[in-house]
Amino acid sequence: MSENSEGRREEAQKIKESASQTRDVLKQHFNDLKGTLGKLLDERLVTLLQEVDTIEQETIKPLDDCQKLIEHGVNTAEDLVQEGEIAILGGVGEQNEKLWSFTKKASHIQLDSLPEVPLLVDVPCLSAQLDDSVLNIVKDHIFKHGTVASRPPVQIEELIEKPGGIIVRWCKVDDDFIAQDYRLQFRKCTSNHFEDAYVGSETEFIVLHIDPNVDYQFRVCARGDGRQEWSPWSVPQIGHTTLVPHEWTAGFEGYSLSSRRNIALRNDSGSSGVLYSSAPTYFCGQTLTFRVETVGQPDRRDSIGVCAEKQNGYDSLQRDQAVCISTNGAVFVNGKEMTNQLPAVTSGSTVTFDIEAVTLGSTNNNEGGNFKLRVTISSNNREVVFDWLLDQSCGSLYFGCSFFHPGWKVLVF
Repeated sequence: MSENSEGRREEAQKIKESASQTRDVLKQHFNDLKGTLGKLLDERLVTLLQEVDTIEQETIKPLDDCQKLIEHGVNTAEDLVQEGEIAILGGVGEQNEKLWSFTKKASHIQLDSLPEVPLLVDVPCLSAQLDDSVLNIVKDHIFKHGTVASRPPVQIEELIEKPGGIIVRWCKVDDDFIAQDYRLQFRKCTSNHFEDAYVGSETEFIVLHIDPNVDYQFRVCARGDGRQEWSPWSVPQIGHTTLVPHEWTAGFEGYSLSSRRNIALRNDSGSSGVLYSSAPTYFCGQTLTFRVETVGQPDRRDSIGVCAEKQNGYDSLQRDQAVCISTNGAVFVNGKEMTNQLPAVTSGSTVTFDIEAVTLGSTNNNEGGNFKLRVTISSNNREVVFDWLLDQSCGSLYFGCSFFHPGWKVLVF
């Protein structure tokens, strides 16, 4: 009874917390929207007022110039009339000289020439053209903007630990929701900031660079078909991995490693040999994955695979106590090529090894070995399954790769 009561209290608290968070999100979003709309309207108003000022200045200037010409002509005529009156009132000699000056000046002044004045119908009359339908359009969009969902249309279904990573799987919980894309985010439980891990149409993704024995939160949302906005986030799920990340051995001359040592790039060094894992970190029952990021020139001696122990002095994993695939798709078991082949390895190819213990102890056969493993190698939607016989029991295995030409880059997880 007490457990049921406690469960109900937790559920009620969860509803209250999500409701409070939703209110805060809505208030913040609409406040931001109001601020942005106000800014856009102010900017548009400034632009239109500047257009009014420009048109006003450009159309008034010719009229001002015309007015100045008229005033100048009137002033000139008044001055000439005054000069003529003075000439008439002067003495005979002085009068003749002033009349001659007046006549000469009058002949050079066109008193009957005035600039053309624009017709009233040609004078601009400014007005503002405002479409009231914009309000209806904006109103319609605002009324449809935003929704409140009682639960997200997608939820995280499963978290699977991997060495240095976690596989996250999610599924739709709303059958009426048609998802176009999904968005996965994660963060350490001690962090306040989620970061994107994946955006796409798949419903599964492996998040790498996960620190062992550290709790992480994961959440996912979806975008409906033909829509731009994302759905509400799923309920965050907490997961961690106890498996240490796979790492390549550092310091091998023929290969350059990433900072986390989970990516190996075959460089142009002349040295050759097998690049092994730094430790036997692969255990039976797990899935070991290699993803080929870039490719170089293939060679039939190339190899990607696992082995019981490191053996220096070999150029390839095509040897005893090892299973591998070559870049041409050939599969080798204890140095012998199998009849079945896989597709050739190309850029973006993923090669996986799944190994299960079949027999513990001695075997009664003529094939040698006393420890049998069931191996499944998958690549490019094809797989081969076979038994691998080892001389001794192995609790864990090494992995390795060898390439004879530069350019090959392999990520292991």
